[in-house]
Amino acid sequence: MDNINNSKTIKITLVRSPIGTKQSHRATVRGLGLRKMNSFSKLPDTPEIRGMIHKINYLVKCE
Repeated sequence: MDNINNSKTIKITLVRSPIGTKQSHRATVRGLGLRKMNSFSKLPDTPEIRGMIHKINYLVKCE
């Protein structure tokens, strides 16, 4: 877990509701740790996380 703090991270914020989207997109939102509108997660910058963000890029904002 110490490696996560030292590596680069991405802050992901849920800016649109996943209601009415595909089931797999809703599952991706939950997999990123996002629950309510304007909730955010700080996750490590890995290719897997970037792929999940790319899948639901119309629902989230990244910093």
